[in-house]
Amino acid sequence: MTSRYRDVMSKQTTVRIPDELADRAEAVARAQGTSVNQLIVSALSQEVERVRHDKDFIDRLAKLAERDREILDRLAQ
Repeated sequence: MTSRYRDVMSKQTTVRIPDELADRAEAVARAQGTSVNQLIVSALSQEVERVRHDKDFIDRLAKLAERDREILDRLAQ
């Protein structure tokens, strides 16, 4: 999988991962010849792409956006 991660500015964040999952992630990354960071970036990218094509997710997102818009409109009055 070619990553677009290196082609853009990156944002640093902290993620708390249970020890057992972190150990498994490290083993997978080593076996794939990559870093745990790249493994996490790839997995997160795949999940974002998956939900972008999920109709239920898109419907929920639209409802949240509408609710947020209503709240902002009330605050602006």
